[in-house]
Amino acid sequence: MRLPHVLLLVLAALPAAAQPARFRDCADCPQMVAIPAGSFLMGVTAEEEAREGLPPRISGWSSPPMRVALPGFAIGRTHVTRGEFAAFVNATGHAMAACGEAGLDWRNPGFAQTDAHPVVCLRWSDALAYAAWLSARTGRAYGLPSEAQFEYAARAGTTTARFWGDGRAEACAHANVADRAHFATLPPDTDPARNFACDDGFATTAPVASFPPNAFGLHDMLGNAWQWMADCWTTSLPELPREGSARDAPGCTERTVRGGGWNYSPRYIRAGFRYGEPATDVVPANGFRVVRRE
Repeated sequence: MRLPHVLLLVLAALPAAAQPARFRDCADCPQMVAIPAGSFLMGVTAEEEAREGLPPRISGWSSPPMRVALPGFAIGRTHVTRGEFAAFVNATGHAMAACGEAGLDWRNPGFAQTDAHPVVCLRWSDALAYAAWLSARTGRAYGLPSEAQFEYAARAGTTTARFWGDGRAEACAHANVADRAHFATLPPDTDPARNFACDDGFATTAPVASFPPNAFGLHDMLGNAWQWMADCWTTSLPELPREGSARDAPGCTERTVRGGGWNYSPRYIRAGFRYGEPATDVVPANGFRVVRRE
């Protein structure tokens, strides 16, 4: 993993006890990673958006960068898996919606998965219900990440477009993205703006933690499946709270998704990219991970 030299030195100098700690609050709960309090520049520059070829209609949603300070929190080491989500559905009888075509749903999203893959095809409210179930089981406060928590954790001390750097050529060594494996299942498409010119080995979702973690020990913060955030969507980054909490609004019908997914192109696979979707959308590209307040 190509991390900035200074960051590598800092991490190497930390004693084992100072490394981000992993824990589970129950035997079949998601494994969590404790993230230290800190501050960072949230968002991206106009120069990054121009370099990445972001279309004008969605430019400016992640700028200008702003300083955000966060208290410590814990976040899932990976997406919530299909197996972890199945335990929730089996225990509660939670009703799930269909996913696009007839006969498709979170158990069968239209491509092969195992219980080790990220669960997809779920509404924002389904992800929130899972977090509430964890809270009731463990007595701890689980929820969905705020945009600030997610970006802080995804960057893990870096300032580049992706935690491995600004480049696209290395993407397939670090994330499950729209690549040659994906486009081999579709009509030929060699437009470099639409796909990474490499092969990550997965045409659709990959089992979680199939790729190396970032410096915080988190897997798939970019790629694999988009991740629902707690925030109510806004196209204006400065409207987000600067202390790390989630933005909410009465009657909110759109929520933010972050991280990009297995079928998305380079311009979207960036730590600072943000997008809004109807909270009722059920698509095979959207999953989630949980956070826990310390």
